[in-house]
Amino acid sequence: MRHQLRLWFLALQFFTRLPTPGWVGFDAAWQRQAMRYFPAVGWVVAALAIGVYALAAQLWPQPIAVLAATAAGILLTGAIHEDGMADACDGFGAGGGAGRILGIMRDSHIGVFGVLGVGLTLALKCAALMALPGHTVWAALLLGHPWSRLACLPLVRALPYARTEGKAAALVSQKIGRRDCAIGLLTVLPAPLALGIGGWLPWSGMVFGMLLACGSTWLLARLFMRRIGGYTGDCLGAVQQVAEIMLYLGLAAALPF
Repeated sequence: MRHQLRLWFLALQFFTRLPTPGWVGFDAAWQRQAMRYFPAVGWVVAALAIGVYALAAQLWPQPIAVLAATAAGILLTGAIHEDGMADACDGFGAGGGAGRILGIMRDSHIGVFGVLGVGLTLALKCAALMALPGHTVWAALLLGHPWSRLACLPLVRALPYARTEGKAAALVSQKIGRRDCAIGLLTVLPAPLALGIGGWLPWSGMVFGMLLACGSTWLLARLFMRRIGGYTGDCLGAVQQVAEIMLYLGLAAALPF
């Protein structure tokens, strides 16, 4: 149990700006195992986003509250997923061979494709949340943040890592096992079950959103394999962002405006 708690803190440390206890320590072998708790980090991000949304909604209209909640999530994660989305858009948008795409994604400068990609990502995400009834936004956030991170685990399990260096290399350069994927699923499964049973979100909307998220993940995985022969940390960021949008769009399609 202590080791599992250590892995949880390692995942939290990697994907957010939150400090972790000193006893956690560090070992390169633990980092791959910590990926099993990547989806569970979404619970923490969702909790902050929901809290900010609830407070902001008491003072301002829903669009402002949604923007404030989105900004809070970005601050907590250090924009790690948005940065990955920007780099992926720059690399794949510019085109060329695998070497050129990987080189562009490694570049710290952002290009026009990255700006457009992040801008449209944030616009679609916020627009989908704004289209939901105000009293369901918190439930959408509780569903979207953990489950969109779960979408990354199939890539880490099934695809090869496309490079040997970079911030994510030590964490995901080795494939995770079925047990890791199962733990990741179990950590986020309570969200749709509780929201559906409690009547906070319609089952049809959640299922539709999950299907859209799965479909987008599959298409992106095919793109990554065809163009660079695998995935990178930036690719995982792009998958998380797209999956989150698809979950919200699925809900928006099923709920009255």
